[in-house]
Amino acid sequence: MAYIPKSYRKFLAAATTAAVVAAAVAPAASAEEANTFSDVKEDFWAAGEIYSLVDAGIINGYEDGTFKPSQSLIRGQAANLLTNALGLPIPEDLKAFPDVSEKSVFAEGAAAAKDAGIFTGSNGKFGAGDVVTREQMASVLVRAFDLEATDEEVPFTDLDRVSPSHLENVKILAQNGITTGKEDGTFDPKSPVNRATFATFLYRALVHYEENQNFVLSIMHTNDTHAHLDSVAKRVTAVNELRELNPSALLLDAGDVFSGTLYFNEFQGQADLEFMNLMGYDAMTFGNHEFDLGSSPEGHKALADFVKGAQFPMVSANVDFSKDEHFNGIFQEDVTTDEPEAGNIYNGIIKEVDGEQVGIFGLTTEDTANISSPGSVEFENYIEEAEKAVAAFEEQGVNKIIALSHIGYDDNAAVDNDLQLAALVDGIDVIVGGHSHSEITEPVLVEEDENGELKDATVIVQAFQYGGHLGTLDVEFDDEGSVIGYAGELIEVDGFEEDAEAADRLKKYSDQIKEVKNTETGGVAAKELPNPRVNDDSNVSVRNSETALGNLITDGMLEKAKEFNQDTVIAFQNSGGIRAAIDEGPITLGDVLTVMPFGNTLATMDLTGTEIKEALEQSVSNAPGENGGFLQVSGMKYTYDSSKPVGERVVSVEVEETPGEFAALDDSKTYTVATNAFTAKGGDSYAVFAQAYEAGRVTDLGVADWEIFSTYVAELGTVDPQIEERIVDAAE
Repeated sequence: MAYIPKSYRKFLAAATTAAVVAAAVAPAASAEEANTFSDVKEDFWAAGEIYSLVDAGIINGYEDGTFKPSQSLIRGQAANLLTNALGLPIPEDLKAFPDVSEKSVFAEGAAAAKDAGIFTGSNGKFGAGDVVTREQMASVLVRAFDLEATDEEVPFTDLDRVSPSHLENVKILAQNGITTGKEDGTFDPKSPVNRATFATFLYRALVHYEENQNFVLSIMHTNDTHAHLDSVAKRVTAVNELRELNPSALLLDAGDVFSGTLYFNEFQGQADLEFMNLMGYDAMTFGNHEFDLGSSPEGHKALADFVKGAQFPMVSANVDFSKDEHFNGIFQEDVTTDEPEAGNIYNGIIKEVDGEQVGIFGLTTEDTANISSPGSVEFENYIEEAEKAVAAFEEQGVNKIIALSHIGYDDNAAVDNDLQLAALVDGIDVIVGGHSHSEITEPVLVEEDENGELKDATVIVQAFQYGGHLGTLDVEFDDEGSVIGYAGELIEVDGFEEDAEAADRLKKYSDQIKEVKNTETGGVAAKELPNPRVNDDSNVSVRNSETALGNLITDGMLEKAKEFNQDTVIAFQNSGGIRAAIDEGPITLGDVLTVMPFGNTLATMDLTGTEIKEALEQSVSNAPGENGGFLQVSGMKYTYDSSKPVGERVVSVEVEETPGEFAALDDSKTYTVATNAFTAKGGDSYAVFAQAYEAGRVTDLGVADWEIFSTYVAELGTVDPQIEERIVDAAE
């Protein structure tokens, strides 16, 4: 990893310059080992340093075959050399100094060096053609390499001639062995620096850095890919290219590989797994959607098969699989090991990276019990289990610890989230997160505990969703295992070419689902049916507002439920179960399955008016914030006020018991309500529904939601649902 100045670390992902630095700090080359310059013979005093920097691609000679070692170095050349040596990123805006044209050969170096704090200019100007003096060179190198003072005595006899602004830096340069002065015992501060001298000092600075650098851990990460495989061949290329630059980089996934597209419906995780194995993931934790199949006839067999087929271990500190026989033999309960086997589930694993031990443990949101179908799989308190995991690593002498987390970056703190985890649990250095689909473009640093007191730093990252980005993170540790520097970014996968092997492997899957995707249902959307989420331009979301698509889905559910029970008058659909929009035009089965990928079955519930009102209060409890449990409705309309206290928001409710006629909800009356089996069993924290289920007031009709939807749009032919003010927020 190239050197990262302290003032610049958080912005610079430096793995790309590893090869340059490695070459630069190789033993000084001899003239015989390099293409020699006519004016730098083997016995020249700086030959070894010059040729080492040439081999590293940092410095060049002239077209006439000379190096011109005695030629004075100007500021523009020094900026270019340092930009190249340190691998500094080039800013988009090259107008760093008014006296350096954007077309100048020094424009990029000057802008990069200014951004890094190496060159600050004088009176706002750079002075690209000005000669660099030896005292100026001292300040430049100290800033460039973050050199620090020591207790070493500085023997130069002419320190009184050094300008006050450079004096301390001249001393630091000498204390770190970068300069030894001249034979007469002077430093000669005002003399120009020639090319040979600068090459020597730069070489020594790079060697000094290599000898004194801290451990840097590099991580590539993904999360919430949700079976979006159409761009996976590009992701493979991105991983391969970054790994070529940094072979030691870890590749981690923070869960929710399952559910979301036809690739999952058809292959139940096996297609995703093939590409994860191809990319060589080092570890993965479980997302809540990994448990979506728990209520199916085969239960978690698909998840167990996924784990068994993985050529990497799974980590999970707070998920107990012991009561599900599908995981017998692969769930290594409460085990933290430095010898993990692929296809097994561990509490935590220890990886050796460049001679250092790195601990990795996993966490899954406890809310999975409410928002998925875990069956007999149980979830434990994330804080308690994280503390145990950290303690287990520390007992084995591991002081660099990663939490691979699927609890959400800033989700409901009353349940769990990464910010709380970082503040409450000491010893976690990095949190690679998922669940909240957060697009964290720059790593987030948490340096305070729950009481606002300073703590060891924790870096949090998350790479948005659907495999569109590959997250990268470089973390620098000191000898005690504390984070002292970091750099990270999200790389857009679409910017890469497809890997040929991956593209060929994908074809067998994409061809198989193409026919399913393209089969038309018979329904034709008269216009686009959006599935909005909150963004910078709008606060409207399927998870906080009525949508035309939500109305369409619930209308179909209500019609189907009436075929089984004519007394059904209301339908509810949790918005978290509506996963995509529908484009204008023919609606294909692929569209339907993408909108409703979970395969939930239709159920009816007998609820009192009071219970329905309680459910509606739960639905709008987070409004105007988003809530996956927000209910889209049919057969009713209601008004609420989001400005009122939670639990007191529902203002009025009317039910369409007779077609076209609405009557006020009767608290004491019992109504038959249709919803999906997931919600009917209390999913999304609907305790009132769970109570009805336990009391035997729920009937599972056994018809899949996507089948109902497909049939309904086919019956309609022309599909043109409207916003009908079924749900109104009086506060707006």
